[in-house]
Amino acid sequence: MGHPRYTKEEIAARGQAIYEQQLRAKLEPQDIGKYLVINIETGEYELGDDGTAVSERAYAKYPGALLFGMRIGERAWGRIGLRSAATTR
Repeated sequence: MGHPRYTKEEIAARGQAIYEQQLRAKLEPQDIGKYLVINIETGEYELGDDGTAVSERAYAKYPGALLFGMRIGERAWGRIGLRSAATTR
């Protein structure tokens, strides 16, 4: 189910833009690998090492807000399965 004002693509674009314009210089390189959840309407954010904890804090702090989540310096929030030596070569 989408949001009445924004598509999921618009939410992602707004979140990424806030990160690039306001947060990247403040958070990189010291926070690479940490989880980040951004309120796309205010630019406020939650940051931490545990993705679940960061998400829970953000939902509690910004109830009903449009949130964008990312992992700093990574292409995805996480991964499924284990990495074997054969797949990393």
